[in-house]
Amino acid sequence: MSDCNAPVGVFDSGVGGLSVLREIRRRLPHESLLYLADSAHVPYGEKSPEYIRERCRIIAAFFVEQGAKALVLACNTATAAGVTELRELYPDLPIIGMEPAVKPAAAATRSGVVGVLATTGTLKSARFAALLDRFAGDVRVITQPCPGLVERIEAGDLASDETRAMLEGWVGPLLAQGCDTLILGCTHYPFIRPLLAQLLPGDVRLIDTGAAVARHLHELLAERHLLSSGEASQRFYCSGDPQRMSGVLPTLWGEHAEVELFSR
Repeated sequence: MSDCNAPVGVFDSGVGGLSVLREIRRRLPHESLLYLADSAHVPYGEKSPEYIRERCRIIAAFFVEQGAKALVLACNTATAAGVTELRELYPDLPIIGMEPAVKPAAAATRSGVVGVLATTGTLKSARFAALLDRFAGDVRVITQPCPGLVERIEAGDLASDETRAMLEGWVGPLLAQGCDTLILGCTHYPFIRPLLAQLLPGDVRLIDTGAAVARHLHELLAERHLLSSGEASQRFYCSGDPQRMSGVLPTLWGEHAEVELFSR
């Protein structure tokens, strides 16, 4: 039986999962959190499923060593490649993944056209294809890979002319085809919501899954009597350059924090 005051482990290929971590902190302010940015291997979206599964195994093993009571894959690409295997390896550990919000988007669209901004890895995955089969129904789903966007967000570049131009090139064709609902299919992308809001008509809905993941984590911890009653803390790890991550934490997390090197 896990200690209810044990931490929750959360990871992503980089700093994008901080968008999910913010939602977890908002919903579960008493939970201690471990966050690992696998920045030496970012972006996962360009890597093979086998490579991503290996990274998932290494990171999950680290969190288990740290005594984590639950694990969140705050990355659509890692979920698509690795969540099934992790659940087999750790059957007693609550493990929560991410997937693009096809179901709520299909319910929300009025025009019947939904756009998806995501990494190449997510869009190619069998898991995403299954989501479309299951939930898209009569809705037309237009996918748009966004190469290079993760790297810009990793650098804290959320509103430069170059980032704006990239987004305009991607969302313009979606709007031209009648898209009125846009799925942010990568955990990095909520950080560019303000910029997207400037580029999109006011009636286009933006949908991501961070709040839903936090809600699901809350439910699972409550079911297992694992909700914390202690003092919350956060620890940050990075397999890339800890100083670089420290530099973007005030922008993406909202406060300064020390970042420890993860060298596996």
